[in-house]
Amino acid sequence: MAVTNRYWRGIAVFTSLALGLCLGLAPLAGQGAGATKSGKGGPKAAPKAGPFNRLSDGKPDMQGYWATRTFFSAFDLEEHKEASFEVPAGKGVVVDPADGKIPYQPWAAARRRDLVEHHLAEDPQAHCFLSGVPRQMYTPFGFQILQPEGAVVLFYEAFHAYRIIRLDGKPHPGASIKLFQGDSKGRWEGDTLIVDVTNLNDRTWFDMAGNFHSDAMHVVERYTPVDADTINYEATIDDSKVFTRPWKIAFDLGRNRDPNYENLEYACVEGEQDLQHYTESEGGGKK
Repeated sequence: MAVTNRYWRGIAVFTSLALGLCLGLAPLAGQGAGATKSGKGGPKAAPKAGPFNRLSDGKPDMQGYWATRTFFSAFDLEEHKEASFEVPAGKGVVVDPADGKIPYQPWAAARRRDLVEHHLAEDPQAHCFLSGVPRQMYTPFGFQILQPEGAVVLFYEAFHAYRIIRLDGKPHPGASIKLFQGDSKGRWEGDTLIVDVTNLNDRTWFDMAGNFHSDAMHVVERYTPVDADTINYEATIDDSKVFTRPWKIAFDLGRNRDPNYENLEYACVEGEQDLQHYTESEGGGKK
């Protein structure tokens, strides 16, 4: 179904420009890592060598600016062989199940079709709400990773969003607390950062193609540095209210190689109502 409105066209154009920018620029120097001395712990051992820089504690140094290398996932996580949303057909990022399809329960598959056919204007991103996890990771704007002691912090250009991934081992808050970005609890397994994300609300979609979830969703992310300019990202999604089984997406994040880059001020106000350009056929309702 072709969608011809300013929101989708603007996202498509900006995504293509941002993708070209992020893939064609020169590398950010990683933070130097080596043997350092600490007042409390005394001399620390030099971190082991690898294809990427490491912090003084030996953990991978992922600090810098990054962006997804996957253009089409912002529009549809599944493979779409025909043009839609004014972008060309593209390969999906669902790697499990093997057919690349999200394993909806029958009622949920019917609801997704209804969202596509009649309710595209309800996409939370169209109203400038936070994108949630995992969608925030492939929204077509850059983000910054910082690694202060005890946490990994992500600052996103889109929607002024941020996430604090706690490494303190403390439990998640009670299940009654529901958040757009959820609660992120991380741990290192070798060189892979594993992030357990709970306490998500049901007010976000996975993409612009009506793929949705409930407030029972549980996401486990894996960030694995491959080299100085590449992080392999995986997210396993489990939601027994909506899907028949857990499923997984995977794609690469690429380092922004421009040493002068910084996040821009993305002007999108939560609760945006400027949707009069939607027609009924594109998901808008009668005024």
